[in-house]
Amino acid sequence: MKIIKASFEILQFPEKPLEAIEQAARTCYKSEDKIAPGSAERLVRHLLERGHEAMIELGGMAVVKIISDRGVSHELVRHRLCSFAQESTRYCNYSKGKFGSEISVIAFGSVLEAQFPGAENVDIRRAIALRWMNALMVAEQAYLELVQLGVPPELARGVLPQSLKAEIVVGANMREWRHIFKLRTSKRAHPQMREVMVPLLAEFKRRAPILFDDIEASI
Repeated sequence: MKIIKASFEILQFPEKPLEAIEQAARTCYKSEDKIAPGSAERLVRHLLERGHEAMIELGGMAVVKIISDRGVSHELVRHRLCSFAQESTRYCNYSKGKFGSEISVIAFGSVLEAQFPGAENVDIRRAIALRWMNALMVAEQAYLELVQLGVPPELARGVLPQSLKAEIVVGANMREWRHIFKLRTSKRAHPQMREVMVPLLAEFKRRAPILFDDIEASI
C-alpha cells in the first residue's frame, strides 16, 4: 500500500483574465475607449464590490488536477457549472503492475495533528494511525484477493476505502472558482478539503490578483 500526500496541479489558467473581463464588461456600455493601463484592475475591483459577478465568468476557465481521497472528490463533484474528469475505480485495476499491484491512499497525518495537537496527544495519534493503517491493509488485501478470484474491478471496488487516492480534474470559470474557494476554505469545510484548497487559493491569488484577494481562508 502506498501512502501519498494530497496535492494539486494547475493544468490550465487564463493568461489575462482581468483584461478579458474588462473587454466583456465594457461591451455592455460601449466604453471600450476607456481601456488603458490599470483600467482592468480598477474595473474588476468595482464589479466585485458591486456584486456584479456575471462578468467574472468571462475571465476564462482554470483547470486543476486535485489529488486527494474519494471523500474530497465526492464533495467537489457537487459543484455546478464545472467540468470533471475523475480516476475511475471501474476501469482502473489496482492489482495490475502499472499500479504497483497495490492501492494508493491519502495520508492524513497533518489532519490528525490538527485534530489532536500537542505532545500530550501523541499516544492518541499513534493509536488512531495504527487502526487506520490496519483497516486500509485489510481493505487492500480483500480487493486484491477478489480480483485474483476473477471479480471485475468495478465490483471488487466495493471494499475499497474512502481514503483511496482519487485524481480529479476540475474545470470552472473564474466566478465558479470564487464560489468553490468561499465554501471549501472556510473553517466548516472538511479538513482534508482545506488541506488542498487553502494553498490552491493562495496560488490563484498569485496568478490573478484582485479576482481572489477578497476571499480569506479561515485558519
